[in-house]
Amino acid sequence: MCREEAGVMVLTYNCIRSSVKELRVGLLVVGSVALDSVETPFGRVTDALGGSAVYISVAASYFTAPIRLVGVVGNDFSRSHIAFLEDRHIDLDGLQVVKDGKTFRWGGRYHYDLNSRDTLYTELNVFEKFDPVIPKGYLNSAYVCLGNIDPLLQRRVLERVSKPRLVVGDTMNYWIQHRPKDLAETLKVMDVLIVNDAEARLLTQEPNLIKSAKRMIEMGPSIVIIKKGEHGALLVTRDTIFSAPAYPLENIYDPTGAGDAFAGGFIGWLARTDELSPENLKRAVIYGSTLASFCVEQFSVDGIRDLTYLKIQDRYRSFMELSRFDER
Repeated sequence: MCREEAGVMVLTYNCIRSSVKELRVGLLVVGSVALDSVETPFGRVTDALGGSAVYISVAASYFTAPIRLVGVVGNDFSRSHIAFLEDRHIDLDGLQVVKDGKTFRWGGRYHYDLNSRDTLYTELNVFEKFDPVIPKGYLNSAYVCLGNIDPLLQRRVLERVSKPRLVVGDTMNYWIQHRPKDLAETLKVMDVLIVNDAEARLLTQEPNLIKSAKRMIEMGPSIVIIKKGEHGALLVTRDTIFSAPAYPLENIYDPTGAGDAFAGGFIGWLARTDELSPENLKRAVIYGSTLASFCVEQFSVDGIRDLTYLKIQDRYRSFMELSRFDER
């Protein structure tokens, strides 16, 4: 058994690591791959590359490798999208291509403040019967990030990947309302849960976000991150509360995928450093926020398509300056 002495996070990491004898490498990402049509007051795109697995993988690719994507697309998925993901050194052996089907499509229109949107259509297509197939070469993945899919499928993935060092998961209102039992079982095997403020309140029936985060920790995850959009993000563990600011942007064109870009930056940094100390978790939150801030500056994945590590570091340092001050 692991003892809770020098901080829950460090001990959780050490206990997991000491129990795994074989070499474990890489980040496994499971989620949707989609073609999005998005309209905002500042422009529109049609059939643009999207989906949780895409945003997570691309954001994480600036920090770590190999990244192993598991998802499904139809025969209408562009070869140029495949080439882009491969150029980001994302392993696509786990991407299923259904020859007689069409790729998952979503259409949405954002209001002027970009905090609310209308879903115009959702066409699940091949994603409706998605059953994640984990290639044998992916089973030794040290880190796992589960995008917003059916919690039963999330749990099946974890049953196939033996003892990863860290599991990060996402969920949404639909699963909270329509799959509460499956979600409750899946939360028990997650290390990190990332939700937005509305999802946190719905899941716990608690309006106060600090109390809500602590209730979610009682459900299973030892780390909870609550995204608050333009108001930043909140990291809560049993011993830590950390509030990260949002980056003040002058131009926001498309919020789609920002939450998944956050998750990718967060777990990408943790996989790069292989450290789960409280201070490094805080750094990971800022790196996640950094990638999310780039994401919203352009449509689709264009905001995180051609970043450099130096550019990411510059904005990371700008994030740090936002809350830094000298004490007299």
